[in-house]
Amino acid sequence: MSWKCTACGLFLLAVATAAGQVASHAPTVFTQKPASYEDGLAPMTPTDKPVAHVNGTVLTEADLVREEYAIFPYARQHNGIPKELAPQIRDGAMKMMIFEELVYQEALRRKMIVPPARMQQAETDFQKTFANPEDFNAFMEDEFRGSRQLLEEKIRRSLLIDALLKVEVQSRSLVSAGEVRAFYDKNPERFHIPESYIFQTITVLVPGKATAEQVREARERAEKELPQARATKTNDGFGLLAEKISDDDYRVMEGQHQSTPADQLPPQVVSVLAKMKVGDVSDVVEVGQAFTILRLNAHTPAGEERFDDVKAQLTKQLEQSKTNQLRAALDQRLRQSARIEEP
Repeated sequence: MSWKCTACGLFLLAVATAAGQVASHAPTVFTQKPASYEDGLAPMTPTDKPVAHVNGTVLTEADLVREEYAIFPYARQHNGIPKELAPQIRDGAMKMMIFEELVYQEALRRKMIVPPARMQQAETDFQKTFANPEDFNAFMEDEFRGSRQLLEEKIRRSLLIDALLKVEVQSRSLVSAGEVRAFYDKNPERFHIPESYIFQTITVLVPGKATAEQVREARERAEKELPQARATKTNDGFGLLAEKISDDDYRVMEGQHQSTPADQLPPQVVSVLAKMKVGDVSDVVEVGQAFTILRLNAHTPAGEERFDDVKAQLTKQLEQSKTNQLRAALDQRLRQSARIEEP
């Protein structure tokens, strides 16, 4: 139907957002070595080839691939990163990798240390991510040539990054209950609940460029199905009928339309739904190139979300926003005195 709402591009938007932030994930220690990419995926096999220098420290292709896999964890399942996503993921990974190196170097400059007990716990936790000792030993040989010292250096590096970020970002990103309440009061439009409907449909579609006769036949067919629709007493009953006789794509979901704001529906549909009670089945309604029967399952009037209902989620959102700002500010501050070279 012409008014069907579809969720398009959400995944790409999420990837673009992640790539545009600076180190929005936990510091990367290491991952198991990524597999080579197949046809249709970004052609990248991790090597020791330098991709950046940060105050003289060499960052390699293998380091970059680890960051890419941190951004796009599904890469291992798909044996690589799709080519259409590769440029923005690589850009985001490069920013994260350089940021983490700058943070690590700053932690060393401040002479921060990791307590031995914390080191031991981190190593134990890492070993537990492997199914068995054989897998862990194979990883050690492949990644560190069996060197426990190299493993410890990687763990210490990650923990130092985490420690400095706790000081500079995490501890400063907390927001008080008063700040949360003030934001709620100053932004009432953010918490407005639009009028919305949840409903089901049984639809008879009219062919494109239909003749008057074809339009009449479609209406007659819909009218013929109306008594069956009204005879159903439940959502499931209406849904099973929709599966059998409806023409539109919603039939595979038993005619179910999720909560939809009234302003996103055709006026004639809203006009009909507004007069119905939950559980009612409408007359045949003409909507564009279709004749449809509506069943109202829920109606949410326009209103405002209560502060107590949104407080927890709003607190998380405000703290995440503050975290991103603090990370970006830290990145900018560290870069001012850094020597960074990228090919």
